[in-house]
Amino acid sequence: MKVIFIGAGNLATRLSLEMKRVGFTIAQVYSYTQEHASLLAEKLGCGWTTAIEDVRDDAELYVFSLKDSVLSNVIAHIKPNQGIWIHTAGSMPMDVFAGFSNRYGVLYPLQTFSKQRAIDFSIVPIFLESNNAEVAEKLKKIAFSISSSVYFLSSEKRKYLHLAAVYACNFTNHIYSEAFKLLASQDIPTAVLLPLIDETAAKVHVMAPSEAQTGPAVRYDENVINKHLAMLTDADMKSIYQLISKSIHKEVTDGEHQL
Repeated sequence: MKVIFIGAGNLATRLSLEMKRVGFTIAQVYSYTQEHASLLAEKLGCGWTTAIEDVRDDAELYVFSLKDSVLSNVIAHIKPNQGIWIHTAGSMPMDVFAGFSNRYGVLYPLQTFSKQRAIDFSIVPIFLESNNAEVAEKLKKIAFSISSSVYFLSSEKRKYLHLAAVYACNFTNHIYSEAFKLLASQDIPTAVLLPLIDETAAKVHVMAPSEAQTGPAVRYDENVINKHLAMLTDADMKSIYQLISKSIHKEVTDGEHQL
């Protein structure tokens, strides 16, 4: 199958390389930025362009992997063709393609991607949506060629999946960053936190997060909490600490009331 990637960011890079690895022919990469387009095309051994009017119209699959804010505009400028058009976004509806293509859908891999880090796609959950049965069958074959975990999910439910992913990944990663800053300010090696981070993540494989929760906020130990708040000089970090501590304690007490 001949594939064209519209976009050359983190997700596009990892997905295109994986698709090439399993036998797809990546024919072209489009990106607004020449450096990004040429770099990814070099890795894939294919052509590239920064001119949207030069995107080829002979591919069987067009993968739009772009920021939500530009997706609609780029779609509107792609030449009509007979290929299947899909996007990879968690928060954009499938019908963004309506009126521009007769065959379209979504292929959303639920994972965090970085250009420089390869991942095992075989365990990445992939969520599909399609505008007809023929496209559904083709997308299912494509998805199963790279992953063993494939689901169909509506645009409405996918929005909630994406929201949950932001909490579980992006917000959590930001908290890691803030914790690392605290240690760095005291010349403490940040690596000492890694076993704790690993064990915290491992626990949710065997117990509910609410059951695994520990720390001063569970019992709302105001003595410890107030000491921590006094140590924080950054107003945002202080607000985050207070809000999360209250939320943790509320979850614990609500759970106790339900027993």
